[in-house]
Amino acid sequence: MIGFLLKKTFYDLWDNLFKVALINIGFIACLSFPVFVPPLLGLNPTIALFSLFAGILFCFVYLSAAALSLKSISDYGSFGFADFFGNFKIAWPFGLFSGSLVCLAYLVFAVVLPFYLAMESILGLLLASIIFWGFLISVLSLQFFFAVRSRLDSKMGKVLKKCFIIFFDNPMFCLFSLLHNIFILIISLFTAFLFPGPAGALLFLDEGLRLRLLKYDWLEANPEGAFPEGSGRREIPWDTILIEEREKTGSRSFRNFIFPWKD
Repeated sequence: MIGFLLKKTFYDLWDNLFKVALINIGFIACLSFPVFVPPLLGLNPTIALFSLFAGILFCFVYLSAAALSLKSISDYGSFGFADFFGNFKIAWPFGLFSGSLVCLAYLVFAVVLPFYLAMESILGLLLASIIFWGFLISVLSLQFFFAVRSRLDSKMGKVLKKCFIIFFDNPMFCLFSLLHNIFILIISLFTAFLFPGPAGALLFLDEGLRLRLLKYDWLEANPEGAFPEGSGRREIPWDTILIEEREKTGSRSFRNFIFPWKD
């Protein structure tokens, strides 16, 4: 499943290279304004910090709209500029919420965590440990926040609940997804975040969730086959589940990537 996920994500990124780059350029522009404009204008630290937080919120609104648009690529389709800008009307509450969580996490790590560590006691160490592991589990779970919103539900509480359900049912997959996207963003430094960039990370998460949902469809249709006698664990026949997906995705030669019109 992982191999097919990486393959399909790469194919979809390559086939939509221009749109992915445009989404990344838009994100860079959104992020650059709150980071560079306040120092250039000589704003005082309080206003600069406020503008930074406001900029982070808008960046996450932008990413929320981008995730809704990239979903169509994952579903073997495409999207236009009208679709992208129209998604802002749907996505902005979830973007503001996720951006607020990031700002809150920053305050916790900048203020609360150092406070507990400075206590130099067992209680302080225990509370700091709880914060750290709670943060890690939240990151592993909420990385799918936009993908879950795009595919499963539009109610904030249910989206949060389903993110954590996905993590506790697929912890290793969630860890792999996080490490993959960290690697992707590091690689993107060499392309100035034009490709694959944040859009590539969002697309990977949506592709991954989409394939995981096929597993749950199979489990629902095969409740007895999910637990073979004596196995002690669920056996997921990914080769069977992904037959149709593999047919739709196909395979390509290096020549086809560079000169698709010659095949």
